[in-house]
Amino acid sequence: MFFDDTIAAISTPLGEGGIGIVRLSGHEAIAIAEEIFRGKGIVSSLPSHTIHYGRIIDPTANKTLDQVLLTVMRAPRTYTKEDVVEINGHGGIVALRSILELTLRLGARLAEPGEFTRRAFLNGRIDLSQAEAVIDLIRAQTEAGAMVALHHIEGDLFREVSSVREELINILAEVEASIDFPEEDLDFWEGSELLSRIIAVKERLAGLVETARYGRIIREGISTVIIGRPNVGKSSLLNALLGEDRAIVTPIPGTTRDTIEEAINLRGIPLRVIDTAGLRPGGDIVEKEGLRRTKRSLEQADLVLLILDASVQLTPDDREIISEVKERKGIVVLNKTDCPVLIEAEEVKSLLPEHKLINISAIHRSGLDNLREAIIQTVLGGEIIASDSLMVSNIRHQQALSAAIKSLKEAVATVEAGGSPELIALDLREAMDQASLISGETVTEDILDHIFANFCIGK
Repeated sequence: MFFDDTIAAISTPLGEGGIGIVRLSGHEAIAIAEEIFRGKGIVSSLPSHTIHYGRIIDPTANKTLDQVLLTVMRAPRTYTKEDVVEINGHGGIVALRSILELTLRLGARLAEPGEFTRRAFLNGRIDLSQAEAVIDLIRAQTEAGAMVALHHIEGDLFREVSSVREELINILAEVEASIDFPEEDLDFWEGSELLSRIIAVKERLAGLVETARYGRIIREGISTVIIGRPNVGKSSLLNALLGEDRAIVTPIPGTTRDTIEEAINLRGIPLRVIDTAGLRPGGDIVEKEGLRRTKRSLEQADLVLLILDASVQLTPDDREIISEVKERKGIVVLNKTDCPVLIEAEEVKSLLPEHKLINISAIHRSGLDNLREAIIQTVLGGEIIASDSLMVSNIRHQQALSAAIKSLKEAVATVEAGGSPELIALDLREAMDQASLISGETVTEDILDHIFANFCIGK
């Protein structure tokens, strides 16, 4: 599929920077560049995949807009498999917008979000799983997340799923042969060969699904809320985990009135830590709004860090908060252990028997390694998968694989019950269709719209 129009967009973040890029893709990209670029040689005669110094000129006003490096890349050896021109100018927003507006005036169309990558997919340069991995790589918050995305961009998931799909095609071909030629004595139906082959494919897919939980944690991170009554050290803990003074800390209860969110790299896992306003009744209108946001963060959190002041006994407010987090996955952090400890740890443990108790001193930053280890254990249950191994990190892929496994289970049940080959073939086709959703071979326009709407415009 090739498109009749040419698209253009700014492909670098807006704002000040050393370099800014305006990208064009389409059959008119080189012609448009030729109208506005002045350098040594005519753009249409420049060799592919070469860079040239010159100026961008507004031909109507005969006015120079910027000094640039222009890159010419001819189809099909480009990102979109179309003619592509990249104009590398200075990173100021005025210059970049002037160049972009000039290209639009000369016939280009402003690209939609993710349209360059969408064209790369529709033109067959990459499959859909690779296209989705592009945005994952851009948004990766840790090295582990970038590594998972890179495996998908390089086609590791596509090759594994394609291999499984190829085996399903082979099995289906033999099943359909038995339907078309029932008078033939096909060895395929002897013994447990059919059953073992279907089970082997199902187990391969199940192995991929087993990586999904860890893969999604690496991709999306863990939303972790720090909660407790006022002045127990919530902001001090956030600062200690960050290694910098991000939140204001004072001995005055209620200093934090709004939620503060920061990202922490914890062994390759993006930990989105939210410091909340202290839970206490009453207060002015600002504190009440902070309390509402705290409760909302608590409802949405994957992990709760409940902070208790170890230098005092449990208060009624502590007990009320404990009742709110009792059913949530979390860790109890006993802070201020550098002071005389008055809290009864056994009492806390009896109230929250499923939660680990960790002693720390946020102000002295002691006990933090134990807390980090407890977070890892609580989130992963002790399971560690090397981030350089192939894993599923996208919920769409997980759902498609799970649906394929379900169909294969039904095929196995039909074989074991001595069912008809027509029913087995039906389940095998459904499994193949679900696997094809990952690569995009059977994907709908609605799914494509949803996927690429999450991209930035220049990508």
